[in-house]
Amino acid sequence: MLPKTGAGGVAQDSDPLEIQVSAGCEVRPGNTSEDFFHAAVQGEEILSFQGSHWVPAPQAPRWVHRATKELNKDQGTRRTVRELLRDTCPPFVRGLLEAGRSELEKQERPEAWLSAGPTPGPGRLRLVCHVSGFHPKPVRVTWMRGEQEQRGTRRGDVLPHADGTWYLRATLDVAAQEAASLSCRVKHSSLGGQDMVLHWGRSRSSAWLVVVAVLGSLLVIGCLGCSAAWCRARRSYQDIL
Repeated sequence: MLPKTGAGGVAQDSDPLEIQVSAGCEVRPGNTSEDFFHAAVQGEEILSFQGSHWVPAPQAPRWVHRATKELNKDQGTRRTVRELLRDTCPPFVRGLLEAGRSELEKQERPEAWLSAGPTPGPGRLRLVCHVSGFHPKPVRVTWMRGEQEQRGTRRGDVLPHADGTWYLRATLDVAAQEAASLSCRVKHSSLGGQDMVLHWGRSRSSAWLVVVAVLGSLLVIGCLGCSAAWCRARRSYQDIL
């Protein structure tokens, strides 16, 4: 920012002079592009670069017209600006888009599971829906009762994983007797329009089935171990006889 200059050429420090410059290019389909260069003072455009010349804005003060004439006399600067806008900018932008294409098109399906959080109070449950490993970042996770979205849903921050995917959890506090009819719905672009739905009652039943299966497996292993030990003891006893 530069200080304003008064009529007599004396700097006025009370109100700084703000100069804004916007320059670049817009890449479009069909290998075409459009470049731009605009300069403004105090938020009002004063000149632009069009084709290969500086052009004053229609509402620009008279001093801008005089300055524009002087700028157009400098052919070397005009040539440099034109080369940067037309020859350098478009391939640079296309290179950035190509480099980021794989990241933009990356789709990772989420994994989701339910758990119970800390008890919020007597006779109440805190339901937690975990959604992990998804990409891109935009996702919608909601607790539902049938097709009715539950307004008490609280969503945490979307947190990053080291592999570039994301994690989110959504919680809901409810009366214990009302939990069975609730479900967690996950909407994400990687799911192809098919929402992921996890039902609280079914998930708890499934969890108990897993526990029962694990305990049963341990019991079978224990019985087999005991049988093997009994057989070894019987064989040793027979050897003694």
